[in-house]
Amino acid sequence: MGFHQIPTLLSPKRTSVYLQGKAMHRTKRGWMWNQFFLLEEYTGPDTQYVGKLHTDQDKGDGNLKYILTGDGAGSVFIIDENTGDIHAAKRLDREERSLYVLRAKAIDRNTGRQVEPESEFIIKIHDINDNEPKFTKNIYTANVSEKSAVGTSVIQVTATDADDSNYGNSAKIVYSILHGQPYFSVDPDTGIIKTALPDMSRENREQYQVVIQAKDMGGQMGGLSGTTTVNITLTDVNDNPPRFPQSTYQFISLESAPLGTSLGRIKANDPDVGENAAIEYSIAAGDGSDMFDIITDKDTQEGILTVKKVYFPLCLLLDLALQVLDFLFQLEDGSVFMRGQLQRN
Repeated sequence: MGFHQIPTLLSPKRTSVYLQGKAMHRTKRGWMWNQFFLLEEYTGPDTQYVGKLHTDQDKGDGNLKYILTGDGAGSVFIIDENTGDIHAAKRLDREERSLYVLRAKAIDRNTGRQVEPESEFIIKIHDINDNEPKFTKNIYTANVSEKSAVGTSVIQVTATDADDSNYGNSAKIVYSILHGQPYFSVDPDTGIIKTALPDMSRENREQYQVVIQAKDMGGQMGGLSGTTTVNITLTDVNDNPPRFPQSTYQFISLESAPLGTSLGRIKANDPDVGENAAIEYSIAAGDGSDMFDIITDKDTQEGILTVKKVYFPLCLLLDLALQVLDFLFQLEDGSVFMRGQLQRN
């Protein structure tokens, strides 16, 4: 603890200010002081000693009076008017106030004359690491596409530290991941969260909870820390083709069935969601493709087989190959064989 001062000399005639045992000098033009430093959150049994004002004109007979004015004079900083000793009467918190501007002078008690010109000095409060990093949010939410490449940026989290960033490492923050590996990683300097595994599938797992720690003192042992939670959702991409649950379907139609008659419904399954799971049905081939049609029910995502042509040939069995596809993804194996049996009335 204490002040670190460099004396300034302008002439042989000088007055001294003693700061923790070191003499500070001033010329006839007044005390020339640099800034002084005190440790914040001092917890010693006595008041924290700042320094001592002294002039060569002080003969020790009690005729001189030392006066302190300015920020906190008389409340935060107390001067012994007889000896010139200055103490900090309260615990100082740099986060509440980091700098005090004070003025000192010496007067003759008998004449009231000022024997030393008033001089100004600054007390700066030295930071200690008494504030843990705090994130801007307690909970973050983010989305990233499934199957994203390793190293894809997901979200950036940010923590701040109220300690002095210009002094030591008290406010130097390092980010680390406490929960969420091996799926995600975090950049220790920027707080950017990235994907760490390839081919993460939404169909296998959609939600992830990641816990990020911010630690000051550059992440060293003894540093203070804070945490935040990041809820990450894998969003769907169209990476699954529609599939029929069975390879063959059979439907029966009367020869006299009117145009547009519904013969039945079939349904393919797509594990994707949203528009990626929207299905369109069509007849790809078959000897009955000119007699039947298939309509897509947008609400149920089913294919409705209907009569397209009233006249049927003499054959009783008709084969159709149906094709199913979604709007953004079409595969050749997304098809099914369907047999239609014609019954004559």
